[in-house]
Amino acid sequence: MRFFILSSLLLAVVPQLHAADPKPAASSISELVGRTLAGNPEIRFYEAEVAAAKAARTTAGKPSNPELSLQIGNNQIRNTDSRSNGLAFSAELAQPIEWPGRLGLRKAIANRDIAMAELGLERFRFHLAARVRVLAFTLAAQQDLANAANDVAARYASLREVMVQREPAGIAPQLEIATIEAAALVAESRAAKAGVVVQKALLELNQLMGRRADASLIVKRDPLDTKPAPELLSLLGAAMKNHYELRTRRAELEQQGFKVELAKNERYPAFTVGPFVQVQNTRSLDDQTTAGIGISFPLPFWKTGKAEVTAAEARQVQAQATLATAQREVERQVTEHLLLYQTQRARLAVWKGDAAAKFSDAAALADRHFRLGAVPMSTFVELQDKYLEAVDAIHNTQAEALESALSLEELTGAPGSLVTTKN
Repeated sequence: MRFFILSSLLLAVVPQLHAADPKPAASSISELVGRTLAGNPEIRFYEAEVAAAKAARTTAGKPSNPELSLQIGNNQIRNTDSRSNGLAFSAELAQPIEWPGRLGLRKAIANRDIAMAELGLERFRFHLAARVRVLAFTLAAQQDLANAANDVAARYASLREVMVQREPAGIAPQLEIATIEAAALVAESRAAKAGVVVQKALLELNQLMGRRADASLIVKRDPLDTKPAPELLSLLGAAMKNHYELRTRRAELEQQGFKVELAKNERYPAFTVGPFVQVQNTRSLDDQTTAGIGISFPLPFWKTGKAEVTAAEARQVQAQATLATAQREVERQVTEHLLLYQTQRARLAVWKGDAAAKFSDAAALADRHFRLGAVPMSTFVELQDKYLEAVDAIHNTQAEALESALSLEELTGAPGSLVTTKN
């Protein structure tokens, strides 16, 4: 009766536990990229930068607000015969007027701010998508490696139990058992290392997607479709034209040129023009009203604007040097990633798509025949180890090819031109 009651309770509780923590459905890499671009919180920062730049642009081309000045006081007139008091009032409305071309320069500077903010958003979205693809591929690949290592470790453990039950006599069987135990330890270590890499990738993926760090995730890894890379000169030309950093540096250089022109323009001070009226009232005299147009402007005695022009020209030279340095760095990166991509793609072309499956079948076949006595111990252990090494090598080569291809796509500003995933 007790056993029946306990069994009934377990049958009632277990389904509820599974329902409370359901196993997530497998997501493809492209789906993860879309969810990340929709839920990443840092994208809001770059979008706010674009909004702020556009808001600043709306006021950059507008003139300064008019100024209203009011004065009120007491008017006293005294002479030897009489004395008179009254009210004195004055009002002035003035409009600051900029020199021609100054507002246009400020508009151009604000437009470059918008362009750089939009480039920053575009670059971050591309970099974020590329990072998610690399992390998702790494997570799935390392999970495959961990599963393979666990399978090999399980074979070693099962084989050791069989060998121990035989009660071997002599030094040779004992050494074989020690060999099996050592090989099992190495396989378990590889599985543990792969598991650590999986957890790190999972934590970063959840962070980029705006999810809890411990949220579960299953990645459906699609086969890579690598395409031949264009010639180096073609890639360099595309990078010089489309690379995000170079486009930003060119926008900064153009903006700095406008700032130099603005500094030269601001050497001529703005002036203020507007009507004014003054009213004086006394008891013994008639009211006196004075009206006219006033003009005022600062005298450039102490600040002539030469220092501002010199500083703006120096920053323009710095922008030119930064652009030249960035171009040399982009050339180096394009050449480096192209060589790496071509090397890894050539290695992948040698292997067939089912290479890992063939190695897995060979390792399982060696296990069966070793138990039958048809394969020696050295061949069995060597094949198990080589199976894990081959799986690791294949995954590392694919990951390096993916990273180099995504780097080239970012450098040349051509997403999806070198590597895609087959759905």
